[in-house]
Amino acid sequence: MGMREEYLEKARAELDDLVSAGVVMVGNAFSQVLLLKGEPESGGAQLLSGRDGQALRAALGRLGYAPEDWVGLSSNDAEGFPLVPGTLRLAIVTLDPSTVIALDDAAAAALREAFADELVELANLDAATLAPGCLAQVQGMRVMALGGFEEGLADPKAKQVMWARLKRLPPLAEPY
Repeated sequence: MGMREEYLEKARAELDDLVSAGVVMVGNAFSQVLLLKGEPESGGAQLLSGRDGQALRAALGRLGYAPEDWVGLSSNDAEGFPLVPGTLRLAIVTLDPSTVIALDDAAAAALREAFADELVELANLDAATLAPGCLAQVQGMRVMALGGFEEGLADPKAKQVMWARLKRLPPLAEPY
């Protein structure tokens, strides 16, 4: 088995472990952008399969991300219960995105718990509390809470606010 196959097998095993722990994910596990959603989908639909997911994928495309360059993660397990902070943290670290976007208040709260030790060290209070629209650097990741993305789609002014926040998260240049 070559190096690439070993790497893929390791990643597959780590993702299988997360699924076994009840973690709900969709999209490309090898993505720059992680979309964290705390509110469940209506009617038990697949994560980010609704209007919010479509709008987010369109927004990421307009920002210059490739169509497949996103992974969705629920801060709730497969049964709808909140993930314990350690499991959420493990899921995020395993997926290793460069950018984490908390889509709603429940997702931001889950992030605050999962990365409490790192957030408390930030000098900027808005960043430390993940205030909506504030960009924070946590464990080498850009982290932003949007503050109610799905609800914002119904209001033109709130939609503009969400777009302005997302525009602060363009794709990062390659490190080489």
